[in-house]
Formats: sequence, structure tokens, C-alpha cells
Amino acid sequence: MPTYISLIKWTDQGVQSFKESVSRAQAARDMAERMGGTLKDVYWTVGECDIVSIADFPDDATGTAFLLAIGSQGNIRTSTMRAFDEEQFAEVLGKLG
Repeated sequence: MPTYISLIKWTDQGVQSFKESVSRAQAARDMAERMGGTLKDVYWTVGECDIVSIADFPDDATGTAFLLAIGSQGNIRTSTMRAFDEEQFAEVLGKLG
């Protein structure tokens, strides 16, 4: 399953209700599971980003739909990267001939 790493920043709305952040993360886990994915890890961070998450989804369309759904709630903005583990990257390199 493709893996996605999201760098997350709270919006003004999200930071005003920061005390609900843990319950929002659980709701996001539940949503990911309903969509066939897994929100594997969530880390609250200090610095440029407020949260970093690692998730697996069956495909890019499902991962994007998940991000749109949680982003539309107005609490966060995300910047997401497609990640490749060692085996997946070896497969990418194998396509170079």
C-alpha cells in the first residue's frame, strides 16, 4: 500500500480548539479505516509544523480524498509527500533498465 507523510499546520480555527486535537486525530484514524487506509502514526511537533502524520492508503485517489475530507473541516492545512520504502524504491530503480 502506498505510504504518505503529511506535514500539518493548524489553521486559526484549529489552534483555537487545540484541546480537541487528540480526539480529531482519532476521528481521522476512524475515517482512514473506513476508506480502506491506515493512519499509522501521528506526532505533535514543535517548529515549522504542528503535526506530522504517516498513513497508508490503497491508492493516490483514496489518499487524496482522505486529505480533502479532513482539510475541509477547517482545522488544518496539509503538505503531503508520497513515500517509498526500500523495497518500493528498488522497484522504481528496476524500471530504469
